[in-house]
Amino acid sequence: MKLKDLREDIDRIDSRLLALLDERMEKSLLAKAFKPEIADPAREAAIIDRITRSSRCLAGPEFTGDLWKRIMSESRELQSRSPRTIGFQGEHGANSEVAARAWDESIATMPCREFADVFDAVRDGLFDYGIVPVENTLGGLIGPVNSILVYTDLRIVAAVDIPVSHCLLAVPGTDHREIRSAWSHSQALAQCRSFLSRNKLEAKPYYDTAGAARMIAQERPRDAAAIANRFAAEIYDLEILKDDIQDAENNRTRFFVVSREAAKDGGNKCSAVFFTENKAGALFHTLEIFAEERINLTRIESVPDKPGDYAIFIDFEGSDKDERVARAVDRAREATRDFRMLGCYEERRV
Repeated sequence: MKLKDLREDIDRIDSRLLALLDERMEKSLLAKAFKPEIADPAREAAIIDRITRSSRCLAGPEFTGDLWKRIMSESRELQSRSPRTIGFQGEHGANSEVAARAWDESIATMPCREFADVFDAVRDGLFDYGIVPVENTLGGLIGPVNSILVYTDLRIVAAVDIPVSHCLLAVPGTDHREIRSAWSHSQALAQCRSFLSRNKLEAKPYYDTAGAARMIAQERPRDAAAIANRFAAEIYDLEILKDDIQDAENNRTRFFVVSREAAKDGGNKCSAVFFTENKAGALFHTLEIFAEERINLTRIESVPDKPGDYAIFIDFEGSDKDERVARAVDRAREATRDFRMLGCYEERRV
């Protein structure tokens, strides 16, 4: 083993330590909701005692104890600030997190494994908000998210539309000529198919784009790279070998921000979901109501529900405080089955 190898091992361990520290802080912030007071001297003393007794650190138990005291002090400070929280699907660096920060750069972002976990955590009060993708210009409708929106009690309080740019990321100092494979989510790999083919890179599917970047940062392979965004490169200290490698230029994703409560200001756009009778002209009649009220529809999508039944999503301009909108909604409720407003909100296009 050479000095270079040892330093690479140290870099790999540092990456894991930072990820674990961030995860600990996230859990500490969420724990505040279940505690009557921020400070818990008995709990902290028990942790310090356990850490110092079980420490096998070459730096000694005193160093370990002092380190944990500093970590817990920072945790208390974080809990006292009590920033608002928003859940997203994927690892840190995911496009959903980019969209969340575009909506509110001061909010604390919390990763979740599945889309359903985001909705459940907001519903249960663990997170203040959740952010989920609903449609992409290349991939179309995000089916799993829209299927949950059909029945959720959460309200849409904002929408964010962001450009999606894929980059080829690798460990700093990697020779691009040695790279043989690229890891990423299957959709990202499909969107970069031409680039991968031109550069003779084997596509390696991974559960998440940012997760692939995190894996490359931790495992530090010399013959592999990740396809993710610039934000993931910054978080995991990866080098951008090539940016904008997606095959199509107009690659954008639209996200909904959901909450337990409706937006207070009403906004300038609304979303609704409903079912129509299975007969000719039923959907046309419903859409005609909005045309007669001179309301502009900006999205019409159908999502399979039960066999032979489809949920219809519509987005339209205006607010439920507008007389024309209120009148159209009342008429639509009479003409459809289970018509439900999902929310009125402001939409931001980045």
